[in-house]
Amino acid sequence: MSEPLELSKKYQHMVTQCSRCGFCRAVCPIFDITKNWATNAGGKMVLIKEIIDGKIEPSEGIVKSLLRCTTCMNCTTNCPSGVDPPEVIRATRKDMVNLGYDNMFKAMSDAIAKTGNIYGEEEKYDWGHKNERASYILFVGCVGTYREEESVEETINLLDILGVKFTMIDEVCCSGVLEDVGYQAHEELARHNINEFHRTGAKALITTCPYCYRVFKNHPFYKELNLELKHITQFLAEHDFKVKTDKKVTYHDPCDLGRHEGIYEEPRQIIRKIAPNFVEPERTREHAMCCGAGGGFRGSSPKESITIARTRLRKIMEETGAEILLTECPSCLHNFRNAKLRKWNIEIYNITEFIGKLYKEMDVRENVAA
Repeated sequence: MSEPLELSKKYQHMVTQCSRCGFCRAVCPIFDITKNWATNAGGKMVLIKEIIDGKIEPSEGIVKSLLRCTTCMNCTTNCPSGVDPPEVIRATRKDMVNLGYDNMFKAMSDAIAKTGNIYGEEEKYDWGHKNERASYILFVGCVGTYREEESVEETINLLDILGVKFTMIDEVCCSGVLEDVGYQAHEELARHNINEFHRTGAKALITTCPYCYRVFKNHPFYKELNLELKHITQFLAEHDFKVKTDKKVTYHDPCDLGRHEGIYEEPRQIIRKIAPNFVEPERTREHAMCCGAGGGFRGSSPKESITIARTRLRKIMEETGAEILLTECPSCLHNFRNAKLRKWNIEIYNITEFIGKLYKEMDVRENVAA
């Protein structure tokens, strides 16, 4: 059993470094709804140590337990011992796959290889702007393309209004998400995207998905990207807008954009330009609670994932009294919208989507006045 666990053993110093202090309980989105010690980072460190030491054998139950983590990094940010539990958990998930345990994500890996997206769907909406010569490429990712099409449409509308010359490609999944759940990213898909990027002659790549941004920036498969890379909030923070809203607006920091990449100020710069009544939740920036969508958790535990999103949304409403919740992550957007109860009087948008809608409303008002 020792050979397949070599990857986890590389992190044995982190496992033993964990002091079992319990600080991670206060910030773990799964522990927040389960109150089960085994679901938080400290509990998983104990479990992984027992596996590495050979005191317990790997099993289907352990595989499922390891999937109960959104890899949100809130535990990492708040760990007084300097441990990075998600990194250890990802490595152990890979060990379990190498041992032959199918943790239900093999089907997703196969679907990505076959169709180029995490949902295994053959048809996708044509956003236009393809094969155009432009300075910028816009990459929207799987969730935006197949689950939050309206949000993408409004984002494209906004870029058109601002006069941004951009093109889009025949994109496929960045496939980095597979490495969160124990499988290998698909190099051939990365190669396809890179070839498509370079074919456009563009100088910069803008992505609406924080996870895709992370993969393009950090994954060795994209080391030949050779493009200036910006998340769309970084790009739009440099622009001014001719629209405003009087509604009370708040913002949820996506884990992939915030804790993973440290992008906190740019979204707020944009929001302050269009929303004078901007108010922050109590847990914000590096201390923001996860929406429950990441790390494969939405796929492995959909009901609990929605419960986490609903809990976060309820607290945001109570703390801020906001009429509008903005974020800038298609996965956060999708999870919050699925979690929202009909009786809750709050609207949920990506920042770019919301600004696009404001411009559309302004056009309607001007046409009526004319």
